[in-house]
Amino acid sequence: MANTIILNEKSFQNAICRIANDIIIDNKNIQKIAIVGIHSHGVCVAKKILIKITRLADIGDKYQIPFGTLDITLYRDDLNDLKIPVIKDTIIPFDINNKSIVLVDDVLYTGRTVRAALDVLMDFGRPKSIKLAVLIDRGSHELPIKADYVGVRHNNAKGFIKVKCVETDGVDGVYE
Repeated sequence: MANTIILNEKSFQNAICRIANDIIIDNKNIQKIAIVGIHSHGVCVAKKILIKITRLADIGDKYQIPFGTLDITLYRDDLNDLKIPVIKDTIIPFDINNKSIVLVDDVLYTGRTVRAALDVLMDFGRPKSIKLAVLIDRGSHELPIKADYVGVRHNNAKGFIKVKCVETDGVDGVYE
């Protein structure tokens, strides 16, 4: 379990850079976007993307891209299957109405987490648009959801991918 390296620290950072570059290219006016990470590791990935966008777009102290976090626990379609759900904070400290949201998760697989995240976001208002950024797209989606920004596509029939972030796990990497 979690023995094969999909992304080491360098390739992890390269994937973050690829996503950030694509977001900058796709959004001519970077001041119109906001970034929202899905707990748990989607938040970590989102922060890394935010930092990289700030550096690459040379924003510095001129402008701060709005940032938020989402907990989808109570919106999951398998909530009844969870023994004791752990609720984390949903923090959206800005008005999402008419904002171009970049929703960030670590791994896209079935699409169910993203579906739940869309439900949470819509409870906060009506954004102008929502685009999805993921570090790893595993394919095999069960719902009609696709990522707009992808670090790496990795079809994985084994059914398990573990993302680790230096902030929470001491290392940046992706393993299967």
